[in-house]
Amino acid sequence: MSLLTLFSLFWLSGYSIATEITGPTTVNGLERGSLTLRCAYGSQWETYLKWWCRGAVWSSCQILVKTTGSEQEVKRDRLSIRDDQKNHTFTVTMKDLRRDDADTYWCGIERTGTDLGVKVQVTIDPASTATPTMPTSTTFTALVTLQETSSFPTLNSHHLDNRYKVLKLSVLLPLVFSILLLLLVAALLLVWRMMKRQKKGTAVPGERPLLCKPDLAADQSLPQKGHHKALLLCPG
Repeated sequence: MSLLTLFSLFWLSGYSIATEITGPTTVNGLERGSLTLRCAYGSQWETYLKWWCRGAVWSSCQILVKTTGSEQEVKRDRLSIRDDQKNHTFTVTMKDLRRDDADTYWCGIERTGTDLGVKVQVTIDPASTATPTMPTSTTFTALVTLQETSSFPTLNSHHLDNRYKVLKLSVLLPLVFSILLLLLVAALLLVWRMMKRQKKGTAVPGERPLLCKPDLAADQSLPQKGHHKALLLCPG
């Protein structure tokens, strides 16, 4: 497998699409009351962090409250969230509801890569002003199964957690070093082969090459007729 293919697999591993989270499409509560909703998820996401996010646009929604990876309830302002890992559901409660709490929210799971999420529309009914009433509480539970397709955000989400960034860095650095090492080995091999070719046309190491020229004086003393070998004068 080439380095480019290996890099592509690691790079895209954080973007595998999954839809194993469900929740109620719409919930409503009474002003000054409270509401509770439950979202369900697949068993493989049991220990992952769950969150409650506000905003119609996924890429800019604001996470209001998040679990810690355990079943302990986490409270923040008028919100609370609790993960029931045995039943693979997590519960979000909104208390002391206000009219401006009506908005688009998301049940989500934080994971490496793009988070999982399902959209929940929250509406708030005005409280009756005729007679004061006690605060009311409403509970909504996801009645859909995990096989149904839930809303899944686009891949340009800002919910890329730190674990993905660390994974990306831990993959990129070894690949860069591997490529540089291969280039270095290739360069050294090329230099070695060039030096080996040059040595084939040189003298034995430690000896100077012999530079010889014809000895004209000795050549004139030989008989003029017939054939004879030219005498060479070599230094040393």
